[in-house]
Amino acid sequence: MLISFFHSTIWKNICAILLLCLAFFAQAEPDDSVEFNIHMLDAEDRDNVDLSRFATSNYIIPGMYYLDIRINGRDFPRQNINYVEVKPNYSIACIDPTLLKKLTVNEENQKFIEEISPDCFNISQLPGISIKNDGGILDIVMPRSLMKYEDADWTPPELWDPGVSGLLVDYTLTGTSTRPNQGNNNNSLTGYGQAGINLGEWRLRAEYQGNYSSEYSSNNSFDWNQIYAYKPLPNLAAKLTLGETYLNSQVFDSFRFTGANIQSDERMLPPSLQGYAPEIHGIANTNAKVTVTQNGRLIYETTVPAGPFAIKHLQDTVQGQLNVRVEEQNGKVSEFQVQTANLPYMTRPGSVRYNTSMGQSSLNNHKMQGPVFYQGDFSWGMNNTWSLYGGVLLTAKDYNAWSLGLGHDMGRLGTLSGDITQSYSKTYDNENINGMSFKLNYAKTFDEYHSTITFAGYRFSEKTFRSFSQYMDERYNDINNNGYEKEMYTITGNKTFWADDIEKSTTLYLSYRHQNYWDKKTQEQYGVTVSLNFSIMGIEQINTNLSAFRTQHKGNTDDSISFNISVPLGSGKSIGYSLQDSNGKVNQMASYSDNSNYNNLWRVRAGLSSDNKANTDGYYQHRSQYAEINANASYQQDNYVALGATVKGGFTATRHGAALHSSSMTSSTARMMVDTDGVAGVPFNNQSTTTNLFGIGVLTDLTSYNNVDARIDVDKMDSDIETHKAITSATLTEGAIGYYKFPVRQGERLMAILQTVDQKHPPFGAEITNKNGENMGMVMEDGLVYIAGVNLNESLNVIWGGKSQCTITIPAAINDPLKHELLLCQGF
Repeated sequence: MLISFFHSTIWKNICAILLLCLAFFAQAEPDDSVEFNIHMLDAEDRDNVDLSRFATSNYIIPGMYYLDIRINGRDFPRQNINYVEVKPNYSIACIDPTLLKKLTVNEENQKFIEEISPDCFNISQLPGISIKNDGGILDIVMPRSLMKYEDADWTPPELWDPGVSGLLVDYTLTGTSTRPNQGNNNNSLTGYGQAGINLGEWRLRAEYQGNYSSEYSSNNSFDWNQIYAYKPLPNLAAKLTLGETYLNSQVFDSFRFTGANIQSDERMLPPSLQGYAPEIHGIANTNAKVTVTQNGRLIYETTVPAGPFAIKHLQDTVQGQLNVRVEEQNGKVSEFQVQTANLPYMTRPGSVRYNTSMGQSSLNNHKMQGPVFYQGDFSWGMNNTWSLYGGVLLTAKDYNAWSLGLGHDMGRLGTLSGDITQSYSKTYDNENINGMSFKLNYAKTFDEYHSTITFAGYRFSEKTFRSFSQYMDERYNDINNNGYEKEMYTITGNKTFWADDIEKSTTLYLSYRHQNYWDKKTQEQYGVTVSLNFSIMGIEQINTNLSAFRTQHKGNTDDSISFNISVPLGSGKSIGYSLQDSNGKVNQMASYSDNSNYNNLWRVRAGLSSDNKANTDGYYQHRSQYAEINANASYQQDNYVALGATVKGGFTATRHGAALHSSSMTSSTARMMVDTDGVAGVPFNNQSTTTNLFGIGVLTDLTSYNNVDARIDVDKMDSDIETHKAITSATLTEGAIGYYKFPVRQGERLMAILQTVDQKHPPFGAEITNKNGENMGMVMEDGLVYIAGVNLNESLNVIWGGKSQCTITIPAAINDPLKHELLLCQGF
């Protein structure tokens, strides 16, 4: 589009500019001046040429510049850089202490750094370093031998960004409305989320949940799950948490307490040493609401369409047993439990991971109860293959527990760990009881076979073993569980066949969990899912899925089988058939899906059940910069009509602005506020957010302690928007609100001829800048200049000879951008 603005005269001058790099008499050193041979320029007025700013290699006129920063190809936010002249025609960039820290220069090479003045360091003498001002970017390239760290896949603490102070609110609302043919109508609304404030490195968070039901008013409630503050401790590779929170231990079961916790944060470590997040699999026979809780705390909730579902958005900090509840629109409710115990507690050789807490147990009404406790656990990497781990949970009286275990990396055979936990507790009637619990864990990824055993474990507990929560229930709440865990074993794994051939790849997923108790019925869940891609009769990427699950919970057995086949029609559209069998009741449905628009996905189905009743349902998912909406509707002949929806969104505000945005999935992720200087409608990161009327957008769910990008979708911008920088990178700490201002301009484009008051032209090579010092163009032969991204009536400076010489004013109206507007360059 820009090419249409140029004619042959402009191309002639561009070629002349390109010849400048060759038009000098002799090669010069960086601090030597260069004399250009202007006779090589194809210009009639060779006496009216000003190339002085190009005369010295990398010479920048002394002064303060607002520049983007690039270190070894990695972009950082803009900051003020002061250029000082250390000798004639030789200037250097002053590096302040903050930027110097980001360079992570090792101690051996600190001697090459010269402090010119307070907060001004000269790094140009570092061996092999390159420092250039590249079109408004301070581009620093350093040999890795100068730096403290050599792991290219890991961002060191010096480069972490704590973000800016601000306010945030995230929410998830799920509403359902059911109209049965018989019985009462029911409308319900549940919600959960977090509110928070960031102040420097501190994060204050309050997690909430609420529930409303028109039929069961006794269940209506609203509560704050936990209120706490935390901050990273980079020097310890750990995190400090104060307030009311949940114990997150690799050794002991979780419970809520009020106090303090310091825990190693493995997200600060290289990726190869980090853990995993649990997944939940199941089958919904109709459109359904899936709720995941732990100890009454709502962790995750969403609506899913009929068929197999997988929840993969849980935090990797979730530990212990989760309760899963599936509420279907036909009124059926099923429940099962998932064990999320971590992979074997392994640690790299010579290192120690630790977790220590002190506080008091906190009840649902936020009152503290029971004795003050101390908890601590650790994992020590004894060598390349063995880790020793364990911990204690102590009170001044009535309850104490210790644990000790070993983890072993068996190489090609996987990783195995085993531990013993001993508890000493006192019951309500002052009876002393002791008990032990034994545990084995195993994990292995078979890369060559495209297979993974995600988790396999076995646990046996004596009848007299008590976790801290069980002790509290018995001792202070007079609750006798009569169902203490006895034995539990679980396994999840997957295998991909023909992984190298996407047209016929097959994935097998298996899960099994068995839990029995000393005085309660056994609970069990196992399932299998097989997915197959194949082609037939010229139709490619036909997908089939077969899932079968059995759940035994509270004495009830629930069997579900689901078969689905999807045939693509092209452009993201498909037709399908599904058969679902729930405890002998069969439902067959034909479907049509449209996934052609990532931000608007939908599916409709219709069919018959085994009792010849007509069924129909629909599912719609909409993603926008403000929220994500999942809506569904179901109708079953002579039975019910139901509607449901989940809305996930958020709001972030800082001193730089505020914006609504899609929800952050977890409290442990970061977000970045992008500022386009008041320009609205600028899309970022595949249109995951678009700046609002104030030029503000928020990117959510950014992985903490990992390098993330904020990228303008340049090919999707409006034609009147200009930017000379479309991407930035950052490594944000947990919960941070990053901020970056992009140099975006929206405005007019025009060709102009500049003329001074004495009816001459500014010299060839003169620079046009706006009030912010941004380059808007360069004067060519006969005063010709192309200017873009300017406002009507805007004043611009014209610079030559090292200083501003005059100003021009953009016309009040531009009818023809190709017309050569005559602009008067008036002196100051």
